[in-house]
Amino acid sequence: MLHFTTSKIIFILSVVALAIFFCLPNVLPDSVVKAGPSWWRPMQLGLDLRGGSYLLLEVDTSTVFKQQLADVEETARNALREADLKYNNLHTAEDSVTVSVEPSDVSAARSALVKTESGLVVETQGADRIKISIPDKVKRDRELAAVTQSLEIVRRRIDEFGTSEPSIQRQGADRIIVELPGVDNPERVKALIGQTAKLDFHLLEPGATGADAKDLPPGTMLLPGNKDDNQMYVVRRHVELSGERLVDAQPSFQNGAPVVSFRFDTAGGRRFGALTSNSVGQRLAIVLDNRVISAPVIKGPIVGGSGIIEGGFSVEAAKDLALLLRAGALPAPLLVIEERVVGPGLGTDSIHAGASAAILGGALVVVFMVLAYHSFGVFAVAGQALHMLSLFAVLSVMGGTLTLPGIAGVVLSLGMAVDANVLIYERMREESFAGRTLLSAITAGFSNAYATIVDSNLTNFIAAVLLFFLGAGPVRGFAVTLSIGILTSIFSAVMITRLQVWLWYRSGKRRELPI
Repeated sequence: MLHFTTSKIIFILSVVALAIFFCLPNVLPDSVVKAGPSWWRPMQLGLDLRGGSYLLLEVDTSTVFKQQLADVEETARNALREADLKYNNLHTAEDSVTVSVEPSDVSAARSALVKTESGLVVETQGADRIKISIPDKVKRDRELAAVTQSLEIVRRRIDEFGTSEPSIQRQGADRIIVELPGVDNPERVKALIGQTAKLDFHLLEPGATGADAKDLPPGTMLLPGNKDDNQMYVVRRHVELSGERLVDAQPSFQNGAPVVSFRFDTAGGRRFGALTSNSVGQRLAIVLDNRVISAPVIKGPIVGGSGIIEGGFSVEAAKDLALLLRAGALPAPLLVIEERVVGPGLGTDSIHAGASAAILGGALVVVFMVLAYHSFGVFAVAGQALHMLSLFAVLSVMGGTLTLPGIAGVVLSLGMAVDANVLIYERMREESFAGRTLLSAITAGFSNAYATIVDSNLTNFIAAVLLFFLGAGPVRGFAVTLSIGILTSIFSAVMITRLQVWLWYRSGKRRELPI
């Protein structure tokens, strides 16, 4: 029966009121919206509508393997020293690490190397050489982990940078897409994203200077200072403390100059305290991406797990370094494969074109519905208006980002919502021609059209869900707006339009179907 209880009417009106309330931020001035609660916000515009920067990055996985080999070489050196075995010619070849030992020590050396790390292949070559290699599966797993970790670190860095509604997603095996709406000068962002930010603490070799580059002491390396420092430093290869132990880094000031204060976790704080206690009078090299950014003299034990980094920073450089250290180091360099800047003018043109198409399409739908179904056509138009309100309200509550493909999904859902009304009205017309009374024809029109409406919308909804999970980027935006639009269109056709028809029938003695 065509009947609405008071509770059902209150429910429908409440949904309409909430839709209007959550749509308001999209039309009110920014000053009013900012004064409201944090959850009451408008939809964000995507890169193609608002303008901004697009970056396609590639993780340089070749360096991951090189770093693996370097780690194996250092591990092998320590293992042989701990086993008190003499060795020479320990070096990294193209795809392995080789070392020479005394022929009588080959078995003991091989046993010591096998225990260092699982997954390594240790082979004997000749009478006195040992080859250590990394299996392909271990190599692939490490590269895959590096790409996954790079994606997460890029996301943390962008989030800390404060861009609005960034889109960061993986593409293929080793590429990352970064979209930054509203950022028209991506140079600083590229610098933040692309910097590896690998922080380590080393001790400088006492008495050695950069002039000794041709005859470096064993276990040391020559590193340059930062960009404003032409000095070369002889640094011990052994990492006394890794930046992975950092839990916080903030820009601050000391003696009026910008510095970066840092804090270690509990284990890192203990190691830092022990390091500074045992190395008083020596210079501690703070190495960032193979550059010595600071090399202060340890004047006394530093306990408490915190310290500062001085490097002649500007205020902005101190902020950027603190951000990088908080976000963590990249496991491999990032290469910029493609870069595009979408101007706000292009976004404005896209908005105008999309709005014009939507308005024109909507106007033609209104004209057709009113001419074909008269007053019932007006009811359908009102239902579609509330459908659009509900759609934009849901997107606003979700904090969704509207893109050009999203607009296409909105327009398509509008056509599907009208199609539901056409099915209902045509069924009413058929029942009326069959001789049913007005009330019986209206009731049959709604009840008998439900199966067809649900069936057609359900198949479209399944397709939208598959597009969301299997697609990427703009395809997912289209799928989101389409799936939400399908749900709100069913509500508008089944509830809103039916309520209007019921009110029309109750308003007077109606005998004929006005379609």
